[in-house]
Amino acid sequence: MNRPILRAIGLRRRFAHPSGAVDVLRGLELSVSSGELVTLFGRSGSGKSLLLALLGGFDTPDSGSVLLNGVPIAGAPPWHTCAVLPQALGLAGELTIAENVALPLRLAVDGNRPGEREIRARVGELLAGLGIDGLGDRYPPEVSFGQQQRAALARAVSGRPKVLLTDEPTAHLDPGSTPAVLDLLRRCADEGAAVLVATHDDAVHRVADRRIHLLDGVLSG
Repeated sequence: MNRPILRAIGLRRRFAHPSGAVDVLRGLELSVSSGELVTLFGRSGSGKSLLLALLGGFDTPDSGSVLLNGVPIAGAPPWHTCAVLPQALGLAGELTIAENVALPLRLAVDGNRPGEREIRARVGELLAGLGIDGLGDRYPPEVSFGQQQRAALARAVSGRPKVLLTDEPTAHLDPGSTPAVLDLLRRCADEGAAVLVATHDDAVHRVADRRIHLLDGVLSG
């Protein structure tokens, strides 16, 4: 493992409730290093998806900070810096599967934007590796949810992000599709990304470098 690239310092998040405010995160501390695959587990409603949203810049903590390479984030970072695979997937319905996967590459700033031939090669490599290479010209509503999930993962990693945050990436997969997803997550870490995966799947935990437990708003493990 290399130096920490993703850090959360004293994250607190509270939500109003008729019976009284609910503290979901209570001064949470987290560090994930480049080259490390970390899995996050906890009961439903413990705040795993909320934590990923805060780390990805899609929500704002009430106090505390999220640092990428030592710099506090302000909103969602570029995809080549931090890519997120949410449970909702967020594929663009007006784009084909292949166009969705290519999107982070086409939207990259000039210094990170590959040529068209490289884009096609990268998209083809990812679709083939995840067993959906025959679906590139279809639109998201025309494929199963499990196939959409693999396409969304391919989109998240296509730009080789420095940080990858994924929320239950195997939840809708058949057993035969899971190994390819695990291999891709592991390979992203081995190639230098800091990878954090929220999951209830023991198969994902087995390929991780370490697992952490979210309980009562803080992490252990």
